[in-house]
Amino acid sequence: MATVKTYRDLIAWQRAMDLAYEVYLLSAHFPKEELYGLTRDVRDSATSVPSNIAEGQARTTKDFRHFLSIALGSLQELETQLLLADRLRFAAAGRVEALLEISGEVARLIRGLSSSLTPEA
Repeated sequence: MATVKTYRDLIAWQRAMDLAYEVYLLSAHFPKEELYGLTRDVRDSATSVPSNIAEGQARTTKDFRHFLSIALGSLQELETQLLLADRLRFAAAGRVEALLEISGEVARLIRGLSSSLTPEA
């Protein structure tokens, strides 16, 4: 098993970055009047996920778990916003569903990472 030297080595962070990238691509096509509404919201939520993983990795194990929990919350917030964008037909058919699949993968990776952390002495 490879040693984690930085947050960039974490698969959960890597996939969360992939998701954030895809969200930015998707939201670039939202209506211009949504720039300070749903566009900003989905981008903020999407960037919050890898950001919290990265910040938490630099802290204590207890804090890391807390930041991973925040990342999961941001992920659910993002899913809700993506579902709204889909209802509003801001996205091409099937595009939101594909992002929800990535989001599910990221959630599983975050939960697995959290479970793998050993308690501090």
